[in-house]
Amino acid sequence: MLISMNWISEFTDLSGIDLKELINRFTLSTAEVEDVYEMGKNIKNVVVGEILSVKEHPGANKLHLLKVNTGDEIVDCVCGAPGVTAGMYVPFAKIGGQVGDLLIKEVILAGERSCGMCCSEKEIGVSDDNSTLMVLSKSHAPGTDIKEFMELEDVVFEVDNKSLTNRPDLWGHYGIAREIACLNGRPLRPLELHDTKQYAGLPRVSVTVEDTKKTYRYSTITASHISRKFSPTVIKIRLTYCGMRPIDLLTDLTNYIMLELGQPMHAFDHSIIKDIRVKTFDNPFKFMTLDEVSRIIDKDILMICSADGKPAAVAGIMGGERSRINENTTSLLLESANFDSVSVRKSAARLGIRTDASARYEKTMDPEMTVPAVERFLKLLTEADEEVQITSSLTDVYVRKYNSITIDFDKAFVDRYTGIDISTDFIIKTLTALGFGVNHNGRNFSVAVPSYRATKDVTIKADIIEEITRIYGYDNIKIKSNKSLLSPVRHSSAREDEYRIKQLLADRFCMNEVHTYIWYDSKLNKELGIETLPNVRVINSVTAENDTVRATLIPSLLNIVSRNTVLIPEMSIFEIGRVAEGFKEDGLCRERKKLGIVIASREMTEKQTCFKMKEVIESITCSIKNCQPNYHNTDISKNCNYVHPVNLAVITINGTAVGYFSCIHPKVRDKIDKKLNIAFAEIDMDNFTAVEKGTIIYRELSKYPGIYIDYSFLVDKEMRYEEIQRDIAAFQCEYLKAYGVIDVYEDDTLLKGKKSMTVRFEFGSDERTLESKEINEMTDVLLTILKEKGIQLR
Repeated sequence: MLISMNWISEFTDLSGIDLKELINRFTLSTAEVEDVYEMGKNIKNVVVGEILSVKEHPGANKLHLLKVNTGDEIVDCVCGAPGVTAGMYVPFAKIGGQVGDLLIKEVILAGERSCGMCCSEKEIGVSDDNSTLMVLSKSHAPGTDIKEFMELEDVVFEVDNKSLTNRPDLWGHYGIAREIACLNGRPLRPLELHDTKQYAGLPRVSVTVEDTKKTYRYSTITASHISRKFSPTVIKIRLTYCGMRPIDLLTDLTNYIMLELGQPMHAFDHSIIKDIRVKTFDNPFKFMTLDEVSRIIDKDILMICSADGKPAAVAGIMGGERSRINENTTSLLLESANFDSVSVRKSAARLGIRTDASARYEKTMDPEMTVPAVERFLKLLTEADEEVQITSSLTDVYVRKYNSITIDFDKAFVDRYTGIDISTDFIIKTLTALGFGVNHNGRNFSVAVPSYRATKDVTIKADIIEEITRIYGYDNIKIKSNKSLLSPVRHSSAREDEYRIKQLLADRFCMNEVHTYIWYDSKLNKELGIETLPNVRVINSVTAENDTVRATLIPSLLNIVSRNTVLIPEMSIFEIGRVAEGFKEDGLCRERKKLGIVIASREMTEKQTCFKMKEVIESITCSIKNCQPNYHNTDISKNCNYVHPVNLAVITINGTAVGYFSCIHPKVRDKIDKKLNIAFAEIDMDNFTAVEKGTIIYRELSKYPGIYIDYSFLVDKEMRYEEIQRDIAAFQCEYLKAYGVIDVYEDDTLLKGKKSMTVRFEFGSDERTLESKEINEMTDVLLTILKEKGIQLR
């Protein structure tokens, strides 16, 4: 955004101030300035010239021979501009002068001597109109330097728009002037407005707001007897310097007010638009906008319509071709409105256009500005065209108001956050200059946030600290050590578990941590044959394939495997991330944190990857919870078609289900890579953290040797080791130190309906070496107990 210092000086005194230093301070305190331009410096020795006579050039049809009075002499000039007549006052560049990059010299044109140049508006930088000469008022005598009555010399600086995203009040010169006035400690002059209360007795414009969610405020008034078509020179110059093209008086004034106050406005031809309806339509239709492009308007786009329902403008974005201001317009209906920022942004994106108006509405403009903008417009209009008549009272439909914000704090809060002692007087002076209402009682402050800062900017005490310190000057704060009470950060058990799991998986198993998006990649899931259940969806997702929030991490991790299997045939990855499992009763998502692990290998068999995953799970539970996990059969293949129909199990710790692990379903594996064996596990971190840690029992090592005995038992094929473990626990023997399964053998031909399970027993004593006879007696008792339970020695 381009800012004119001449325009700023209309609202605050800049005399005696180094403008470049001021702009630098503005960068440090308010918003980043990208560049500074010195305008009008290349216009030199251009004066008011009176055309005394006009003759046709004898040898060139389009050229004229002029006699021009430059105040101190009468000179000859060859001119090719159309419509030149005697008696015109025009800008005249004298010999030795400069117009842009052109140095003026005496030249011979088409055989005739020319001692200067008559200038158009474009040539002296007033506008981009180069069609004819610029006509000056006869109130200035010939020979008067045009810079004496034209603001051609100006300092214009460009502000980075991104730095103004949260400052809707700075999208106009008046808001910038408020900042500069505060930085300089000088007062901000009030706006000169046209009092609309005097028209209270006139008829009102009928305004019907049908969509009250997208419209905050709509203000309008009408005027007639408009005779002047072109803007005053000062308005043209300021618009041109700020990057806008002067068009006609009414259009220029709407743009001028937008650049001055930040409030977008629109002027309708009142002969076409009599009353206003603000609405959306049920069915799409084509609409011709001012840029002469036919666009499709859908049901979500807010439209400004006439009373009969015919569309006249896209609300907050662009007017329509039908009701535009033209050269025959003598009456206008003025719109000054405030619309929902999200609605304007989405509409502009759907239509593929982004205007200066929509860019401002997207920043959440202050609805309190609509009426002052109308009154400022009328002030400038009536000054430019004295014949104008106001033909209606002000219609102001205020649909939705922002809540007023009051922030209370004390001086100690300011001192603690800034680290310096900023005086109470400075705090009051600064906040007052920025437009805040300040009530002060001793060391306590109660600050009322002005409406133009309360839409999205200043809401909490920390924002007030920022206002004080940025005006004080960050560069004025001396660097020093800060004294404050430090206390160690205590991590929650959940955070501690996450960190230890990540460290274990990375260090012991050389796994790579990944981070995936919180939504399913539906397109890739479909390619891999992965089916997911309906879950929380994102409304108006930018990408249709990514509109469903994930309920499990596994599809996301399998997507990574499928993308990398060609380059990385052996991979082990994990992620701790959030998922959403539907909605809670309060309507919010039921969020869970889960650990997903995937092992993919061409070298290991399916069985090896499965047991590798089992090893990983047991390492996690033993290291973190000091507990051995248990595994139970489950059937989740109905909900997860990517799990193996047989090789899967639920993981429990002390009776609490914490997750599951499985091999991949062959159909999904074949679509990823037929030669790749994949095992995966998913652990609910919330349930895992809730499990109590097992007590660690320390035992002194015996100095006497122990004895290890392996027994292979013949058991039913469906029997699990946990059942044998319970039966062994019934054997009370002080010398039995430990036991555990070391092998399982199955063969349908040799062991029909049965399987062989080998268990290793450790016997030992802390006081002596056990004798063989004692061992045999103990094992006989053990085998007898197991035989009674149907567990026979093979």
